[in-house]
Amino acid sequence: MRLALLLAAAAAIAAVPVFFEDSYWRANLTICAINVMLAIGLDFILGYAGQLNLGHSAFYGIGAYASTLLIMKLDTPFWMAFALAMALSGVAGMALSIFAVRLRGHYLAIASLGFAVIVHQVLLNWISVTQGPLGIYAIKPPPAIALPGLPVIAFSNPANMFYLVAGFALLFYLLLDQLARSPIGETLTAIREDEVSAASLGINCAAWKVFAFGVGAAVAGAAGAFYASFVGTLVPDAFIITESFTILAMVILGGMGTLIGPVLGAIVLTILPELLRGFGDLRLVLYGFALMLAVLFMPGGMAQAARLARALCGRVLRAQVPG
Repeated sequence: MRLALLLAAAAAIAAVPVFFEDSYWRANLTICAINVMLAIGLDFILGYAGQLNLGHSAFYGIGAYASTLLIMKLDTPFWMAFALAMALSGVAGMALSIFAVRLRGHYLAIASLGFAVIVHQVLLNWISVTQGPLGIYAIKPPPAIALPGLPVIAFSNPANMFYLVAGFALLFYLLLDQLARSPIGETLTAIREDEVSAASLGINCAAWKVFAFGVGAAVAGAAGAFYASFVGTLVPDAFIITESFTILAMVILGGMGTLIGPVLGAIVLTILPELLRGFGDLRLVLYGFALMLAVLFMPGGMAQAARLARALCGRVLRAQVPG
């Protein structure tokens, strides 16, 4: 079943740019893949480890600026800068977790929110390095890939860029899914359900919280590196606090602790505002109304709705089979 779903996901990634040839929609598809990375990274922290992190935009921004500055100021090769940006974001996530290891619930939320404010202010005011509100421009896409006997794969092409980002999103999904299904995932779930009971079983809750933050933040850093190379421009306002709430909405709408749910949530909350753009300013009202209805009637998110629909279909099919 999992292999079939994996093949279906790969086929969907391959087919989507074929159906959306317009450069505007291809750009939105790439942003959608970036948001998928952000959502599954946060879900690993929140949905599995149960840590209410409202500073995810900070790790996103660290990854974007770290990769860009390494490339433009130190002439670091793109993929090395990409790996270092992931590592730096992961270390930042671990540092935040170590600092706030005794916090939980809304206290952790406030601490992580404060961290996001600090990072945004650093990006905004450290003008000698980040250019502050002036922004960084002319950021190049990832280097082209030239394989013997095959056409050069240039990532200035929107379709190729989508394939690259979506491929990494699928890879990160598979890695996090393997972690979630392993004893590591069971350990994190135990901490999420009851930290005191988990500690009584000999689980080092502090260490596993640090691990979850590090992994989720590293994935967000990768999303930031791809964002910078795709958009070609960096300004601090791309990583304001509201971005964290948008990512959180993707996770909640999709269904926390499922991975596939946040993927669906990221897709819906990226595409829906574009579909409502024809309504002008009214689109924000419709967007908010749709989110409110989803939370009221699907508290478990889209993943819960899918499970209920599958169970209903199963009952209907069984009822139609002669006894």
